[in-house]
Amino acid sequence: MTTGIGPEPISLPVEPDRALLRRRAVFSSQAVNLGPHHIADPETVSGTTSAPRRHAHDYSLRLIDDLTNRSVDPMFVDSLLVSTQRRSPLIVWSTRLVVMLICVGVGLFGSAFVRQLNTDPRKEVRASLAKELEEQKGEFDDLSSQVTKLRSQVDAQSKKLGTSSQSTTLSQDELVNGLVAVTGEGITLTIADPLAASNETSSTRGGTSQLRVVTDTDLQTFVSILWKAGAEAISVNGYRIGVQTSIRRAGQTILVGVNGVQSPYTIRAIGNKTTLAKAVGSKSLASLYADLASAGITPHVDKSSSLSMDAAGSGDITYATKGD
Repeated sequence: MTTGIGPEPISLPVEPDRALLRRRAVFSSQAVNLGPHHIADPETVSGTTSAPRRHAHDYSLRLIDDLTNRSVDPMFVDSLLVSTQRRSPLIVWSTRLVVMLICVGVGLFGSAFVRQLNTDPRKEVRASLAKELEEQKGEFDDLSSQVTKLRSQVDAQSKKLGTSSQSTTLSQDELVNGLVAVTGEGITLTIADPLAASNETSSTRGGTSQLRVVTDTDLQTFVSILWKAGAEAISVNGYRIGVQTSIRRAGQTILVGVNGVQSPYTIRAIGNKTTLAKAVGSKSLASLYADLASAGITPHVDKSSSLSMDAAGSGDITYATKGD
């Protein structure tokens, strides 16, 4: 075979003393009786100088000759030797199955170990405490419902035994104190935090300032105005305002009694809807509405022909007693 440049050089045969030795790897079964092998200069081993592999004028062809006759490194050639012993398919598949099971076990154990390292023990404690709190709150709600039902039964029996005048007075007291469920016309006032309240702070030229949100004082102000305007029953986010119900802040949460409420806040009041709507309208509370509007808070008032409210939860009376 020739090319346009000229005939290709002929590779000289490899001499016996330079030929590649095919030995088994150390980890093979045939390497038990092999002795140590050292790489040494032929002159050092035999004391004589062997003939050079190529003549002086052929030294330029050494690279081509190595690529032609010794294209694979001896270490790789030895590692690629295949044993002549043929293993049975049962042994082959058994070995593969064992290896697969080991790999799966190591993977599962590693995943569980990594998951355990990434687990926050405080998270489990918080979840446990939150679960206990939910259970306690559920029990408290159930007991409050039972107390309300029993109180209603007691009031019903008291009305049967009392006179009409006493019954009327008792009904008025229960209505004002929020001890009975009521229905009637009224208004619904909705007030919510501004949309920007999702971010804790806002940047200004002078630095960082806290955003204005709806506070317990704002709710107390609207509730007081509604009582003053003649409201007969008021609730905040579904929780009835009674004689022992307060609106206060605990940390970052507003509490109505012992119940936490969040934005948007819905205040319902039963009474003359026209009078109540006028009392909490923007015309009657211009300065308060202007202060809220500057923070992006806009109260909204709706009139309703019929509103229903449950009775307020009653606490234990410790110091108050019935007078003569």
